[in-house]
Amino acid sequence: MMADFPGRFPQTRPRRSRRAPWLRRLVAENSVSAADLIWPVFALEGDGAPEPVPGMPGVFRQPIPHLVEAAKRAHGLGIPAIAVFPHVPDERKSADGDEAVRAGNLNGRAIEAVKQAVPEIGVMTDAALDPYTTHGHDGLLRDGEVVNDETVERLCQMALLAARAGVDVVAPSDMMDGRVGAIRAALDAEGFGHVAIMAYSAKYASAFYGPFRDAIGSRKALTGDKKTYQMNPANSDEALREVALDLAEGADMVMVKPGLPYLDIVRRLVDRFAMPTFAYHVSGEYAMLKAAAEKGLLDYDACLMETLLAFKRAGCAGVLTYGAMEAAELLAE
Repeated sequence: MMADFPGRFPQTRPRRSRRAPWLRRLVAENSVSAADLIWPVFALEGDGAPEPVPGMPGVFRQPIPHLVEAAKRAHGLGIPAIAVFPHVPDERKSADGDEAVRAGNLNGRAIEAVKQAVPEIGVMTDAALDPYTTHGHDGLLRDGEVVNDETVERLCQMALLAARAGVDVVAPSDMMDGRVGAIRAALDAEGFGHVAIMAYSAKYASAFYGPFRDAIGSRKALTGDKKTYQMNPANSDEALREVALDLAEGADMVMVKPGLPYLDIVRRLVDRFAMPTFAYHVSGEYAMLKAAAEKGLLDYDACLMETLLAFKRAGCAGVLTYGAMEAAELLAE
């Protein structure tokens, strides 16, 4: 709690500490560096040219050779980690998402290629079925319902496949009950005790995910919505319960998703648990900044950096953002 401050005008003038750039930097309470950023990237089959993602200027689906070069650039700018998401061809999708656990699938090959070429950069990947299913849900669908326990078994298989490919962090993004503990047990049993888990602990059933679903090709396939497993945006206390469960099950880090509309959740989690807490600056948030900038309504670079600073001020240890490379380049300047 802030101590009582006895100063008064004119002896006390807060503007004195704002009068010069060096002084503002000296008294700044928070800062952003490239080390705070995780860059989400999209892997694409084949060896052709990268494909732009609709609605997300500057974001591309990238064949593995291009993805490797992108990882090298990210590492060179001081970005510590990337998050790999696959764009699975429609012909490889199925109701049960069998491609998710097929040895040699796109995601595994992308992880392996990046780790071989740039071993110093961290690589994380999601554990969720939505890129692989014909119905677009994060889990297995039975009689119109996403089933929990069967899905968790499949997520464990996905985590093991990613670990064998060399992934550093598995990020369960599915919001199934009990999946963190099951994945931790599966990894440990197979000798992957060093692989960390960043749990999407407070993932809300948000309207801000649309461009991401375009990027992985699941938006048109999605049947219904995800409100039976993702969290209700009206709830805050529930996030505390979700995080407590995930930490008890072995999560090393937790995440709040989306980002800016849920900074109150970030703050509550940091204050309550004092654990590394991340936020995902999601596709809809990124797309809004880009769209407004294209219309001349705002300065994209300035707003991106202000947004990232807001995450740090709320208590985030780091941020997943599609603007990671742009931010790192600005910081390098």
